[in-house]
Amino acid sequence: MKNQISKIQKIAIKEIGKVKSLEDLEKLKVKYLGRKSVLTDVLRSLKDLNPEEKKAIGEESNKTKQAIDLKLKEKEIEIRNKELKNIDEKERIDITYPCGQTKRGHLHPLTRVRYEIEEIFKSMGFLVVDGRDVEDEFHNFDALNMPKNHPARDMQDTFWLKDGAVPRTQTSSVQIRFMEKNKPPFRIVSIGTVYRNENSDATHEFNFHQIECLMVDKSGKITVANFKSVMSEFMKGLFGKETQTRLRPSYFPFVEPGFEFDASCPYCKGSGCKICKKTGWIELGGAGIVNQNVFTSVGFKEDEYEGFAFGFGIERLAMIKYGIDDIRLFHSGDLRFLEQF
Repeated sequence: MKNQISKIQKIAIKEIGKVKSLEDLEKLKVKYLGRKSVLTDVLRSLKDLNPEEKKAIGEESNKTKQAIDLKLKEKEIEIRNKELKNIDEKERIDITYPCGQTKRGHLHPLTRVRYEIEEIFKSMGFLVVDGRDVEDEFHNFDALNMPKNHPARDMQDTFWLKDGAVPRTQTSSVQIRFMEKNKPPFRIVSIGTVYRNENSDATHEFNFHQIECLMVDKSGKITVANFKSVMSEFMKGLFGKETQTRLRPSYFPFVEPGFEFDASCPYCKGSGCKICKKTGWIELGGAGIVNQNVFTSVGFKEDEYEGFAFGFGIERLAMIKYGIDDIRLFHSGDLRFLEQF
C-alpha cells in the first residue's frame, strides 16, 4: 500500500506540473485531496491492516497530502503570476505614444469679460471683493438710501424670501458690508450675480451679473474728475484706447449728484450704427457721488468722507464687446453660440 500511495504522489505532482489554468488546477485538487479522491479510496482499506501498519500508512498518507497540497499552492502562484504578466502586457499603456487630437474647452464669454474687468481695476489699485447672494432688507435697500415705500424698490420689483431676506438686486450690498468693517480710504469693485423680477427678452433677464465700483477718501479728495478718469481708463482697457466717455445727469437714490454713463460705440467709432441706434453712444449704467445717507448708515460721520460709485451689467458689456444682440444666448447652453468664443 505504501508503494501505491507513493505512486499516487508521483502521478499527482506530474499532472499538477502540466496544468495551465486555475480551473484545471481546481479539478486536480478535488481529484487528489477531495472527499472522494483517489487517495481516500486507497485509505479505505486501512481497516484490514494491523495497528502498526495503520500508523505507518497513515503517516505516509499525511506526507503525501502535504506534498500534493504544497505543489498545488506553488502551481496556483505560478499561474496567477503568469496571468498578471499577460494582463500587464495586454493593457500596458505607452504614455509616450502620441494621442489623437483632443477637443479643449474654453472660458465662457461672461467669464472672460469678468476676468478682463478685474485685471483692469487691479492695475489701478482696486481690490476685488465678493459677498452673499441672499441679503437682508437693510443691506440691500435701507443702507443704500432706499427706505420702505421708496419708489426705487418698486422699480426693481423684487423677489422676496422669508423673514425679509431677498436675493440681492445689486452688488451694492457688498459695498455696504465692506464699509461696516473697513475705514476709508479704499477703492473696491464688487462683482457677482444679481436678481430682478424681469420678463426675459433680448435685453433683459431675471438674473444677470453686475460690477459695482466704490472709491472713498476724506472729503475734498474725491471728485467727479476722479470718477471720469477712472472710468475713462476702464472703458479704454475694455473697448480700446480710442473709446470716449460722457456723463448725463440722472437720479439714483444712493448717489448725489447722479449720472448716466455713456461710452462711444466701439463699432462705428461714434459715427452711428445699428448697435448704438445711430447715436454714436452706448448707455452703460448709473454712477455718481455717494449720497451721505449711505455713509451715515454704516456709521461714518456725515461729510467726513466722499466717494464715487457706479454699477454696470457685465452681460451688457459683453454684448457690446462681442456684438451680441440677445442676452438670453449667454445662458442658453447652446454650443453653437459658445464655440464662437
